[in-house]
Amino acid sequence: MRKRWLLAPLLLIAALAVVIAWLNVRGEAPIAGDAAPTHGTPDQVARGEYLARIGNCATCHGVRGGVPWAGGRGIATPFGTVYAGNLTPDDDTGLGRWSAAHFWRAMHHGRSADGRLLYPAFPYPDFSRITREDSDAIYFFLRTLPAVRQPATPHALDFPYSSQAALAVWRALFFRPGAFEPEPARGPAWNRGAYLVRGLGHCGACHGGRNLFGATPEGGQSLAGGLIPMRNWYAPALTAPDQAGVADWETAHIVALLRDGTSPRGSALGPMADVVYRSLQHLRDDDLNAIALFLKSLPQQRSAASSRKPPDPAQKEAGAKLYETHCADCHGAKGQGARSGAGVVIAPALAGNRVVTMEPPANLIRVIVHGGFQPATRGNPRPFGMPPFGLALSDAQIAALAGYLRSSWGHQAGEVLPQEVARWRGGAGE
Repeated sequence: MRKRWLLAPLLLIAALAVVIAWLNVRGEAPIAGDAAPTHGTPDQVARGEYLARIGNCATCHGVRGGVPWAGGRGIATPFGTVYAGNLTPDDDTGLGRWSAAHFWRAMHHGRSADGRLLYPAFPYPDFSRITREDSDAIYFFLRTLPAVRQPATPHALDFPYSSQAALAVWRALFFRPGAFEPEPARGPAWNRGAYLVRGLGHCGACHGGRNLFGATPEGGQSLAGGLIPMRNWYAPALTAPDQAGVADWETAHIVALLRDGTSPRGSALGPMADVVYRSLQHLRDDDLNAIALFLKSLPQQRSAASSRKPPDPAQKEAGAKLYETHCADCHGAKGQGARSGAGVVIAPALAGNRVVTMEPPANLIRVIVHGGFQPATRGNPRPFGMPPFGLALSDAQIAALAGYLRSSWGHQAGEVLPQEVARWRGGAGE
């Protein structure tokens, strides 16, 4: 009898999940088309190209050495690999038979032209907030691309994540189509910045973190930091002054970081360097200033104090010797960094550097292992870079070096263990 009582609620939950999934898969009827034109005006096309830059769409919808916009890039997730689709206007393998309404449904509702549910590796939880006007402009731009016949690569997802029913349950739990709601008291520049960060820029897809089910907290609105799945980088919190908060930065320094990849207050490395290179450096000054204004306004709260113990004296001494041998010539004996005669940062200061003290120490370890490279931009066409030490130093040596950095020059971030280096050194790409 007791087993029956335990089984009943499980069956009820399973039945409810099936109903939710069926309703979500069934969804709305496929769109047969609409009366909207398939070709925009020159101004709409130019605007769409610019918006696609903001969304960094080409990065996923293309592969190195392949045809831009034709898809094929594999996006690794904890549930398997999702492959980006062909956005060129090919009738059979791309968007050639899609209307503007089909494209809007994909952006806003996360459904394909035939009603099939799309995987949120395509960040429609964020794109859902863009306007129909902006969606149409991007669509009109994509219609001007040369048509490329390139069939979609099937997703390589584990069961049950490969099923539409499982995806429907996920959507029922974590996704609702949204819309950007301006705050009149904030002014047009702030609202423009919020619209770009929360929507097309999809900053929360990285800086918001993800739960065990791959969903971003607060529907993608969170910017409280999180690990980037399968890449072993940590996207620092934009709401923490000891991580990536910029509330106390000058607006010009924020704009320089976004546009040039470097500023007097910090540099873009790892995945963020790629975002600057492919997307942010191409934004207009008014949009960069709007983003900076929004980021400066975010409420700030310091991260919890580190609970790590200091490195033991022998480990710290070993780290100090490694620093003197491999790092001090560029970063200075006291971690003060170095600048050229013109004031350009050659080697960033490590004393007071948030990457050094941040928890977890993932980014510090990855920079030591793989090197640190800023993006080449118009404002910084020949950036200085740091060589990788992943082959020259063992996990134990890197741990000692990282522990020394995190406990010197007033830092109290604590030790790093060799097993942490082994964990963070790997990952799918930089």
